[in-house]
Amino acid sequence: MTEINEYLRLTEYLFQLPDHQRGTLQTRIQEMLVNSILDGHVDLATPLPSSRKLAKQLSVARNTVVYAYQHLVDEGFLLSKERSGFFVNPDILKGRIQQEKKKPTSGKQVSWEDKLVVMPGQLRQNSKPANWSKYPYPFICGQYDQQLFPISDWRECCREAAAINAIHDWAKDQIDRDNPELIDQIHKKLLPRRGVWAEPDEVLVTLGAQQGIYLAAQLLLNQNRTMGFESPGYVDAENAFGIFTEKLQGLNIDTEGLIPDESFSRCDCVYTTPSHHYPTTVTMPRSRRRELLESAREHDVVVIEDDYESEFNYVGSPTPALKSLDEDGRVIYIGSLSKTLAPGIRLGYMVAPKVFIQQARALRRLMMRHPPSNNQYIIAQFLSRGYHDALINRLSQTLHKRWVLLGDLLDTHFPGGSRRPTFGGSAVWVEGPNKLNAHELLEKAKQEGILFEPGSVFFHGDDKPQHFFRLGFSSIPTDHIEPGIDKLVALMKNA
Repeated sequence: MTEINEYLRLTEYLFQLPDHQRGTLQTRIQEMLVNSILDGHVDLATPLPSSRKLAKQLSVARNTVVYAYQHLVDEGFLLSKERSGFFVNPDILKGRIQQEKKKPTSGKQVSWEDKLVVMPGQLRQNSKPANWSKYPYPFICGQYDQQLFPISDWRECCREAAAINAIHDWAKDQIDRDNPELIDQIHKKLLPRRGVWAEPDEVLVTLGAQQGIYLAAQLLLNQNRTMGFESPGYVDAENAFGIFTEKLQGLNIDTEGLIPDESFSRCDCVYTTPSHHYPTTVTMPRSRRRELLESAREHDVVVIEDDYESEFNYVGSPTPALKSLDEDGRVIYIGSLSKTLAPGIRLGYMVAPKVFIQQARALRRLMMRHPPSNNQYIIAQFLSRGYHDALINRLSQTLHKRWVLLGDLLDTHFPGGSRRPTFGGSAVWVEGPNKLNAHELLEKAKQEGILFEPGSVFFHGDDKPQHFFRLGFSSIPTDHIEPGIDKLVALMKNA
């Protein structure tokens, strides 16, 4: 009896509700009990605390505990013994290897620095604090405004995906196939916005634009081929290219985007962001696009077009995608839904000639077969019901207001030091005084609750300028923009 009482006393420390607030109290109690059982912390021969005792300990209603216990009986985790209580079902632990933590040996350890042929973790990256949403003035890019996410529309599509017929549809192994309705929606709803027409077998669904870039790099590059990209430019595209070739060529940009000059002509492949150049947000005009394609034809250059933020052209008429002007089939088009829906969605698509998509599909199959089918189903419903079009309209209206406000403030405080994006977008590229070190400024700004992106990470080569920085406005509340800029300007004056 003394041992049982001691065990029950210990359960007061063992059985504590998870810190997170996800799910109902009942599901959180179930999670707590399951984790304790599978971790081997619950004695098989001793009953769990009574529902009355556990309810009092957790400060919840007794019925909540009763329902949690009964659910775990139904799932096979617990056994209910009349007049004795609830016990762990020993069958649930069968097949699990119980092993003590290994102690370090005195033998020779593997030198992973010598074994690894690539070390992507050492590459430079544009990192953002994981808790960025806790900052009152998050002038960062690539994130979303939680207040603008279409929660009710998204939930409706998720419920549709949970219907029995839908589950039977997407739960099967698709091998390398994509959801046909999603492909149809990309074909009918997304590509026409960009002036692009493609057959279904010329479209491939990817885990965001990043996977599309990586697939293209792996299929097109080797150590004998030169890869060109914009500088400043998207650093993780450069990182992906650098895994497959050491012949990396930074290409110049101007107020019309990428310049198809002599450096361009020496490349085998070129990556560009013509809709909104990353990071300066410059939009490439139609005349430059034709010039670029003519040079690509003359020098047999394959072009990877990342149609970054093409949806946010809320000023003037949108410029058709580079792909829409491609007559040779040399442009690989990459699009994404992450910027309109949310970064965590991780869904994008590639459009290219059939032979390229066939090989990209085969390569994707070797990596991860296909993006999760349930997510594809949900997004297909979201597109087909018009929710995505409505979302783009709402986002454009909100971003336009922020664009005007931030642009006016920068014109006042940084005359000539910033260039308001001509066709919209969600960020502004700022050139500070030559003496400014944006990284040092950021450390001071964090103490005032301000986040922004220093610009040096976007430049290729060793001699990176330190006085550029980027101010995003996709995730900051509109009424926080002016006080955030005022604080940032004050810091710069005192620097």
